[in-house]
Amino acid sequence: MDRKGINRREISEKLKCFKKMDMAYKSGRILGSMCTGPHEVGVEAYYMFLESNLGDPGLFKGTRQIEKEVIEMLGSLLGKKDVCGHIITGGTEANIMAMWAARNSSSVENPEIIVPKSAHFSFKKAADMLCLKIRKAELDENYRVDIGSVKELISPDTVAVVGIAGTTELGVIDPVEELSNLCLRKNIYLHIDAAFGGFSIPFLNYAGYDFPKFDFSLSGVSSITVDPHKMGLAPIPTGCILFRDKTYLESISTETPYLTEKEQSTIVGTRTGAAAAAAWALMKYFGKEGYKEVAEKCMKVTELLAEGIEESGFKLIRKPELNIVAFESDEIKIEKIASELEKKGWMVSISAYPMAIRIVVMPHINEEHVEEFLKDLYEIYTRYTAESLSKVEKKLL
Repeated sequence: MDRKGINRREISEKLKCFKKMDMAYKSGRILGSMCTGPHEVGVEAYYMFLESNLGDPGLFKGTRQIEKEVIEMLGSLLGKKDVCGHIITGGTEANIMAMWAARNSSSVENPEIIVPKSAHFSFKKAADMLCLKIRKAELDENYRVDIGSVKELISPDTVAVVGIAGTTELGVIDPVEELSNLCLRKNIYLHIDAAFGGFSIPFLNYAGYDFPKFDFSLSGVSSITVDPHKMGLAPIPTGCILFRDKTYLESISTETPYLTEKEQSTIVGTRTGAAAAAAWALMKYFGKEGYKEVAEKCMKVTELLAEGIEESGFKLIRKPELNIVAFESDEIKIEKIASELEKKGWMVSISAYPMAIRIVVMPHINEEHVEEFLKDLYEIYTRYTAESLSKVEKKLL
């Protein structure tokens, strides 16, 4: 830090220089992220509540009421109005809290959790922090968790089973109803990571799609992660953890004697209320009809992209279930495809299981972006296949 400060204009100019180094969602070239540009209604609400601290809610009673209403709205959306929970930073924190509650609600000395091989890396963090042993269930041919594998892994030390509604790499929805029935029979905590799908599946079903149940309408589901800063268009960070009943929150509560509320059940102490305000404003602004349009548009663009990828000579890993497309090539290595796309300004990601190019069709991506992307992708394919053919011909000569 310098001895003397600089003026606001100079600070602004320096910040603009840093900002130019960042990619912008509105460019349509960020193709591997589950986040998107925040809607202006959410940004305005976020800014209005910047100084609020939900870690000391007695000082910010209006903000606390906002959080309660958001939790109630999300609960209603996900099958049970009278849930409890908190607006937090995102899926990682929510998943850690869920595993924390599962562990503390049991009396097992050497607790284990069962997660699909497709589970988000946040469960590795949770296991490390909470001294849990992770057991990974196999996936079936459609990359959903295999129920038979889960059954085989259950032991007296199992404190939680995890299912996913919109896997990070492929957007696949696990057979949650079967998991729910299994966990009810075995009296095991079931957590559903719907960080991605939780803010799109309900609206797609509202639009006439027929996605399977994954939420609190299934009595075996104990908690759900959902991220409004993904398909909900809220500013980062805006995540949410929902619990079926208050006992789970009580199991992770800590005394806070010097604050206006004497107990906390979140990981962080100081917690911005701006995220809750943004989520509230956006849910009120869009309503079911508005979010239905957002989700339908993403699925329409997803279908266009998937069709174009196959026409360009590449192979889809599977037909997209939600707005994520993954593909591979027999002719070109995955890393090479990603590298060539990056040279053309496209930022995709590479999934690990299976190894593939992964594109998340978020609201900032439209048909024009897809058409431009497919043109570049086809050029890469034709160039590399021509080069490969030329090398074969030279060998034959």
